[in-house]
Amino acid sequence: MDSLLTPTDVDALVRDLPKVELHVHLEGSMPPETFFELATAHGLTDVPTSLDALRDWYAFTDFPHFAEVYLASVRTLCEEDDFALLASVVAHNLARHNVRYAEVHVSLYAHLVRGVPAATVFAGIERARLEAERDLGIQLRWIPDFPADFGVQSAERTIAATLEHGPPSVVGFGVGGVETPLEQYTHVFDRARAAGLASLPHAGEQGGSARVREALDALRAERIGHGIDALQDPELVARLVDEQIPLDVSPTSNVCTRAVDRIEEHPLPSMLDAGLLVTLNSDDPPMFGTDLTREYRTAHSLGLDASALVRLAANGVHASYLGAARRRALLREIDGVARRHGVDVPSGALV
Repeated sequence: MDSLLTPTDVDALVRDLPKVELHVHLEGSMPPETFFELATAHGLTDVPTSLDALRDWYAFTDFPHFAEVYLASVRTLCEEDDFALLASVVAHNLARHNVRYAEVHVSLYAHLVRGVPAATVFAGIERARLEAERDLGIQLRWIPDFPADFGVQSAERTIAATLEHGPPSVVGFGVGGVETPLEQYTHVFDRARAAGLASLPHAGEQGGSARVREALDALRAERIGHGIDALQDPELVARLVDEQIPLDVSPTSNVCTRAVDRIEEHPLPSMLDAGLLVTLNSDDPPMFGTDLTREYRTAHSLGLDASALVRLAANGVHASYLGAARRRALLREIDGVARRHGVDVPSGALV
């Protein structure tokens, strides 16, 4: 029946599907309008000083430029109200794409190193989280992280701040940045897991399949950000399939960071064909010129039919840290949307 769906039908399906976003960065989700408001309030003068110029500056050109924009966005966040504003904007933008639940990476070390207390960060984003749940019906959870290329001290400082100040809405602990050997962080992730936080590292976007293995063996990863390099190693793929370790994939981001040369070459279809548990995500949406709706449309353009899109939506729920009752309810809703749109879903796929 999927072959009967027109592009318009697919757009309607994508619009109506309840979605989960598991790999999105708080700071990387700052729209230029919010950047302009905060940069003006804090007197930043080394960035474009008109909104039109700022929008042009936001347009992705290459990875160094993206890093420049990302780090500048971090510098606009100084006070509790700044974090509350950004988290509120992010929640509203996610809700526009029918996202019901999101686990949001927070670049906590980038704020600690600037002298912004962890208590300030968490107070701001928690205020916005509670308001969003009340007003929008979207649930947000947090994943504090640190950059792998900044060394053990950054990791230790970040986990200490997380354990001291993190609210119950912190569900995991992560590592991003430039991919470097992960064994040095084993003890840090041991602390996180001992405190009940999930191990949710980035690995295998630029660093090869070895980084994915390190994430599994050294960090005891429960879910991996990106992970596309796993396809280089058939034995690793078999392990990921056997253990059903989710991989949070962001196609547009992978092209922007040059992990994949062209969107037409993205391995998403091959990953699904291999039986990998893949979720679909936007990563840093305004900075990469995307959003979760566009990522679903991109997945369809890569050859995934409507049934596969529904499966991706369900994968996000299965891979999340939603409670069991909420997970079952959301899967039932996804099933109802699929049936309403005439999409055949394999028996048991939404259980």
